[in-house]
Amino acid sequence: MSRQIVFSPCRRVEGSIRVPGDKSISHRALLVGALGEGSMEIAGISPAADVANSRSAIESLGVRVLESHANVESLKGSTRPLDTQILLDSQGYALWRSPPVAIDVGNSGTTIRLLLGELAGSRISARLTGDNSVRGRPMGRVVEPLRKMGAAIKGEDGGEHAPLEVAGTRLQGAIHQLPVASAQVKSALLLAGLLAEGETGVEEPAQSRDHTERLLEYLGVRISRSGKRLIVKSTNIQNAKVTVPGDLSSAAFLLVAAALLPGSAVEVRGVGLNPTRTGILEVLRRFGANVGTEDVIEECGEPRGTVRVSHGDRRALDVAGDLVVATLDELPLIALLGTAAEGETIVRDAGELRVKESDRIAAIVDALGRMGADIRGTPDGFIVKGPTKLEGAAVDAAGDHRIAMTLAVAALAAEGETTISGWDSVAVSYPGFEQDLRHLVVP
Repeated sequence: MSRQIVFSPCRRVEGSIRVPGDKSISHRALLVGALGEGSMEIAGISPAADVANSRSAIESLGVRVLESHANVESLKGSTRPLDTQILLDSQGYALWRSPPVAIDVGNSGTTIRLLLGELAGSRISARLTGDNSVRGRPMGRVVEPLRKMGAAIKGEDGGEHAPLEVAGTRLQGAIHQLPVASAQVKSALLLAGLLAEGETGVEEPAQSRDHTERLLEYLGVRISRSGKRLIVKSTNIQNAKVTVPGDLSSAAFLLVAAALLPGSAVEVRGVGLNPTRTGILEVLRRFGANVGTEDVIEECGEPRGTVRVSHGDRRALDVAGDLVVATLDELPLIALLGTAAEGETIVRDAGELRVKESDRIAAIVDALGRMGADIRGTPDGFIVKGPTKLEGAAVDAAGDHRIAMTLAVAALAAEGETTISGWDSVAVSYPGFEQDLRHLVVP
């Protein structure tokens, strides 16, 4: 039975905090490090269950991963690791071994898609599977372009769904024009291109998050650019230390709480500020919140710094096109902002939300509707009419970590207690979220 949790309304949120390491970068450090040769120390790696699945996956291929140490920060008498370090030791993909059992990626779409690209050009065979969510997510969007390069992949519904069986083979470079911007698909093809003969090009209709490109270039891989097209060719990767910034998508829940609740102000330190991820900060500025960044530096190819958000105006939003790509993980939060804004908040061009860990459009429309929001779904988004006062209710996170955390923030602004079912899903990306949120709450 899924865990339930109860949140009560509060007056405001305030304080300074750090969030765990970026989940996307942590995945890529592990998976790219497994391809490379030598040791890679990964500092600040995410504690997310999804990232643990990437670690288990590469260990099943024979890559050694050792715990190093963790710095611990005290929060109101509790402790949790903020800077876990691990040491990855790889001799390169040529010495990978075929795992004796299927690699179970759990809930991690990033793990299965990126690893599929690597395994396709390897010298081993493997079977990839996951939980019900992953087995229901579309895999043809990465399987078909890999097959274009010569990959030998079999799976459910012709490879449209996991479980997937891949037999490593010699790949041929190809040019890929993606119909939908996807960092996971782009990354899988770039990684496959590093193992292929000739050049591999990947072109998206809009730029998705670019952590893979930044990490590869930091490690010495040359990526050519021609317009929107990224081009790679066979390259040996030499591992080096990688320091992971805080996860802005995790911080977004705390920052939105500050924008939503009068009198609130929250500071998040050491958080990633990659321009392909800062769309939520632009959304908060449009909403009317006071948003500032400072102490910005670049480390291991990724910018990081301090973000401060405080309550300001509450303006309706229209989010579409490139801004949807830049805020895909945060779109449920935008629905919540819409309940406090004067007028109609509209999100369009976000059909991708229907094939995430849940149908996020249906999930957020149902849950906020139960709390009194005037919200309706559309095929590719939703429309919220505001302002409406939210009421505490019993709501279901639909097994989706980002829906669960959005509803926790909604509960802070509602009248009465809110009971959220499916809270255990939060461990997928932000195991310490409840503790961090309660640390900032002023009852």
